[in-house]
Amino acid sequence: MGLWVATILGLSALIAVDFFIGRKPHDVSVKEAGIWTVVWIVLAAMFGVGLLLFGESQASGEFFAGFITEKSLSVDNLFVFVLIMAKFAVPTHLQQRVLLIGVLIALVLRAIFIAAGAAIIASFSWVFYIFGAFLIYTAWKLIQEARADEPEEEFEENRLLKSIESRFGVADKYHGTKLFIRNNGKRVLTPLMVVMLAIGTTDVLFALDSIPAIFGLTQDPYIVFTANAFALMGLRQLYFLIGGLLKKLVHLSYGLSVILGFIGVKLVLHALHESGVHVPEISIPVSLAVICGVLVITTITSLIASKRQAEREAAEEAGKVRKDSVGA
Repeated sequence: MGLWVATILGLSALIAVDFFIGRKPHDVSVKEAGIWTVVWIVLAAMFGVGLLLFGESQASGEFFAGFITEKSLSVDNLFVFVLIMAKFAVPTHLQQRVLLIGVLIALVLRAIFIAAGAAIIASFSWVFYIFGAFLIYTAWKLIQEARADEPEEEFEENRLLKSIESRFGVADKYHGTKLFIRNNGKRVLTPLMVVMLAIGTTDVLFALDSIPAIFGLTQDPYIVFTANAFALMGLRQLYFLIGGLLKKLVHLSYGLSVILGFIGVKLVLHALHESGVHVPEISIPVSLAVICGVLVITTITSLIASKRQAEREAAEEAGKVRKDSVGA
């Protein structure tokens, strides 16, 4: 219990410092986003090394595998965050505040998911079969969506968000950093509050994939929570740092599907092993190598494909210009 309290207090202090430094609404530069992205990654690395020095190598390996997995899966969240920002026309100088509070809401909701998942796993070992099958299905679904190459959809508000808006009402414009205002004597939400809730509650959908995935790497709730916390708290800076690069990660869905499918198989093997069936289990070093390898390969192939696509489009545009000039 003491370790949990110390960890939560430490994370709260880091979040408070982050909030204090960025408390004034402003446009986030690439330099600022880059610095804070590195800071959060270094903090996560220090935590993992601390587990190695004061705990054991397995706990450290599980944390790094979980952190990298959650970080890679959270990049997929950024696509939706971009849609949410566009849907609600969030002013650029307010986006940092939106993401900070939205991510905090997401972290609280994920903590509830993690506690529930740990309780279920402790009581029913067969749940690993369900988690494994679900991840394999999700992996297949990701591949199908990637191959469909459907146009980008608009963000649609979930039922919870719609009910909250209906219950409290929403102001017709932003009012700085205010979350509530008085409108004709009635207290209503500002669009800023709605966007924060949208980001926090939408993350729950992603947690349905990521929480079973990390439980496939470790069954320690402490490792699961801290890996999620470090992955999510660096997500805000990552949004501003790679926002323009998201469209270039054209093979990201394929990479994530491979990772989820791999962890799904790992979960099924673990479930069989727990049931007394003698099957090989996938170790943490192997899991870490596969996850990192898939992400590196996916990133490289995505950038190559994006570059070739840009070259084709440039050549087509040049050919069109020449054709128009000849016709004139």
